[in-house]
Amino acid sequence: DKLRYHKIIIMTDADVDGAHIRTLLLTFFFRQMPALIEGGYLYIAQPPLYKVARGKSEVYLKDQAALDDYLVEMGTEGAILRLTDGTEIAGNDLARVIEGARQFRRVLDAFPTHYPRAILEQAALAGAFDPGSADADLQAVADTVAKRLNLIAPEFEQGWQGRITQDHGIRLSRILRGVEELRTLDGAVLRSGEARRLSQVAGQYRDIYRDPARLVRKDREQAIHGPIDLLKSILAEGEKGLTLQRYKGLGEMNPDQLWETTLDPEARTLLQVKVDDLAEADDIFSKLMGDVVEPRREFIQQNALSVEHLDF
Repeated sequence: DKLRYHKIIIMTDADVDGAHIRTLLLTFFFRQMPALIEGGYLYIAQPPLYKVARGKSEVYLKDQAALDDYLVEMGTEGAILRLTDGTEIAGNDLARVIEGARQFRRVLDAFPTHYPRAILEQAALAGAFDPGSADADLQAVADTVAKRLNLIAPEFEQGWQGRITQDHGIRLSRILRGVEELRTLDGAVLRSGEARRLSQVAGQYRDIYRDPARLVRKDREQAIHGPIDLLKSILAEGEKGLTLQRYKGLGEMNPDQLWETTLDPEARTLLQVKVDDLAEADDIFSKLMGDVVEPRREFIQQNALSVEHLDF
């Protein structure tokens, strides 16, 4: 009855630091002023993290995912993925393959950083992470991955060989310019949850990357050896001729930009804060913001591999 304002808006920076502050404020309102949430009076502003400009056209983008969406859309225009059998993939079909590549990258990024990404990618495409393969015939797995690496390498950089390690992993080696290059996928990673997830994603697109493909644009062609190659090429094309500005904080915007993107009631986007399940919400706030450390530690351990864009 004493409410003076009927829209209470939380407005923080669009980056991770802003998300942390927003969580603290949401905790305060949930614990101390739940009636504001129950009455539908609490909102969250949606300031952009990026501004992209191409020529005279300017677009504001909310976050990294929105930026990737934009770059993929721009980078896909006029592109054709041509397979070795002559099959051409373009338009919506190519967009689906690129989305698969983005999903592949998200799973790949969940692996510990000391594992070489290029080797993990090609091992997944070779079937090394398929359930049961490492336990059925590990030497065959090592040989298959080495064969895959030789397939995509220039002739003078081939010579990959695979052998079994003592911990039931595989070691891949070649002599390059007189120096031995070693790459190891230990037994733990071959049988890990990340490996199973990568296998699932790779299996959906393995036929596309079975042999080196070509990404064709008018008079230009580029060799594509896997989903990461494809995604990098599409994003790089999308960035051409683009001016990108990232707003570290709201204070970096000019007043007119802040008004146009975040404050103008006629154009702004607001998210209304709602609680669909009071018990579940209370449990999450208690875990993440409570005084007891152990539940928070367990939550982090259980969800760590699902995190995207941990920091900017």
